[in-house]
Amino acid sequence: MTSPEPALDPLALVGTTIAEKYEIERFVAEGGFSLLYRAKHLVWKQPVAVKFLKAMASAPPSERQGLLDGFLQEGQLLRQLSSRTASILQAHDVGTWVGPSGEWYPYLILEWLDGKPLDLILDEMREQGLPPLSLPQILQVLEPAAKALDVVHRKGIAHRDIKPANLFVIGGLLGEESFVKVLDFGIAKVLGDMAEISAAKAQTGNAISSFTPWYGAPEQFSKRYGATGPWTDVFALALLMVEMLSLRSPLEGDDVLQLSLQSINPAERPSPKQRGVEVSEGVEAVFLKALAVNPQDRYATVGLFWNDLCQAAGSSIFLDAPTQGFQLPMIEGRTSSPGAADLGRADTLSAPILHENTTASPSTLPEVMPANPPGRSRLLAGLALGAALLGAAAFFLRPAPPEAPLPAASALALAASALTLASATPLPPPCPDGMAFIKGGEFFMGYEGEGALDGEKPLHSVKLNGFCIDVTEVTVAQYQSCSDDGMCRPATMPLQWPGMTGKQKQVYEPLCNFKKPGRDRHPINCVTWEMADEYCRKQSKRLPTSAEWEFAVRGPDGRTYPWGNEPPDANHLNACGKECLTWGKSNGVASELTAMHNEDDSFPNTAPVGSFPKGRSRYGLDDVIGNVMEWVQDWDGPYSKEAKVNPGGPAQGTERVIRGGAWNAGHMVWVRPSFRFKYPPDTVSHGVGFRCAKESASSPLWICSPSGPSLSPPSPRWSSGWP
Repeated sequence: MTSPEPALDPLALVGTTIAEKYEIERFVAEGGFSLLYRAKHLVWKQPVAVKFLKAMASAPPSERQGLLDGFLQEGQLLRQLSSRTASILQAHDVGTWVGPSGEWYPYLILEWLDGKPLDLILDEMREQGLPPLSLPQILQVLEPAAKALDVVHRKGIAHRDIKPANLFVIGGLLGEESFVKVLDFGIAKVLGDMAEISAAKAQTGNAISSFTPWYGAPEQFSKRYGATGPWTDVFALALLMVEMLSLRSPLEGDDVLQLSLQSINPAERPSPKQRGVEVSEGVEAVFLKALAVNPQDRYATVGLFWNDLCQAAGSSIFLDAPTQGFQLPMIEGRTSSPGAADLGRADTLSAPILHENTTASPSTLPEVMPANPPGRSRLLAGLALGAALLGAAAFFLRPAPPEAPLPAASALALAASALTLASATPLPPPCPDGMAFIKGGEFFMGYEGEGALDGEKPLHSVKLNGFCIDVTEVTVAQYQSCSDDGMCRPATMPLQWPGMTGKQKQVYEPLCNFKKPGRDRHPINCVTWEMADEYCRKQSKRLPTSAEWEFAVRGPDGRTYPWGNEPPDANHLNACGKECLTWGKSNGVASELTAMHNEDDSFPNTAPVGSFPKGRSRYGLDDVIGNVMEWVQDWDGPYSKEAKVNPGGPAQGTERVIRGGAWNAGHMVWVRPSFRFKYPPDTVSHGVGFRCAKESASSPLWICSPSGPSLSPPSPRWSSGWP
């Protein structure tokens, strides 16, 4: 086969096979960092994208191994992230290719996408004179991207270059088959290392960062605002949504300095109302928080931003099953900067930075510049001056020649004119019956007051997304129903805990409530952690995390007990009082029991759930302390002082956390919501039960979906198991 001209195939790879299984079919595009080819997997006969990192090709042999190690580490991270959500471009393989002249190119094998990038769609809407999208439509379109960002933000990872060019739309902008993928996670650390090496050799002393200034957060323009992180993605996503609402440039200016000033100007934020979009005061307030200059005043994650925005937009009209929705003419997709080869435009192949400590100083021009939406052409003329002033360079994509003309876009106007909004539909309830909605927020987890124990210290800040949690502990009747249906194991296991004596087994085993007459409304007890977890999953729920449990019990105001700071007594909870001591004496275990107060709460052992309304938490939860302790998700482990977002405890351990105290609690510290017990997960105790939690319809990423068919990814073009 005759090789194409070098301009059409920079590496002369078309027609060859790499790694003995990827046949290179054609060259797609070139960017500042990379070269993109389309290939076919010879075993599975499926298209894939091959992304060669030309930024590393010039590395001297002595430095290649270190760069390769970092590249493989970043590739592994991308693989892990993409395996967690279909909304991130899937990474399948990595390798290196050495050319005939010794050229050295690491590469990534990525899924091949068919669709359009969001920036091209927005440009076509501008060119066609179409109206902007409504907020409900935007929430529908961006929901998969928000889910993807929420997944990575929970791991403390940020993208740092969220923009329309990095959101790839499959199946049309709105419609039953619509889906969005987030592009360009990964490989950034290596590229950053290469940039730093180049800067050092040039003796510029400049920090190098990769972001797009039209969507740049203050901390990306100037390190005096602090480090970049998930909150940086919040800023960019909010700007992107404002652009979709207004079809105006997210930040407006003739050069990078003007963009920087607009990003950091506290007196004029680029919010919907400032761009002339009519939104409610609640929606505007959410955007103003997401676009706060100081990262500390901003939402810490996209999940928290999404949660509040969905709630603020709750009175809006939502689309109802748009089977004839807003369909756009599709061109064959790209896996990085999309559509450039077909449109003859200047798009980029950018790589976001994933490591957490990278910031851009005011003297650093972003290394990668995006395609030019309308109104940005003047900025390009000023970039030469901006680069001279800021001491850096911009890299632009050299597009490959188009293979075919762009399909006519006349269908765009027809589809848009046919788009109709259904009548307003009521929002789904935020939580199922029997569950309380806990709006996400921030609180200080733990306790450092007088008498604080090691398991409660240190006090540390925690931010949580909204969630649902059972109002009561799971009852005997509820658990028995699951058991009778064959979905849950009967709660008939013998008692078991470390150090249990024969006497304790004899006395306490009759207190197991399962199938005992008259105890249907009592909490289920005598279940292992696995049985509790199994029950919740069968109900399409899960066990709450330890942080969720504590927040649901205490709320954000730092109260000592669920009801406030008043000491517990027989009106607040089922703990050990006179009745408990009397029972202990008659059963020969009085020496094991201590009275918390000198009153009689009428229940020597467990009580029917909801028997102590004065002890409810601020969110209406019953028996969160007393009655039975409750299993939660977390493995036991020490706290640290660092702030956390949606923490889930250690990845592994030997003991699971139990919260809340039980009917035999004899010390106030045992029922302090900050206090943590721990037991091996196979423990079976008369004093341990559980309640379930789940994501809320009003928490991030669910309430924003329209009624009707859910927006799920189309059938995968590649199996999850890569050969």
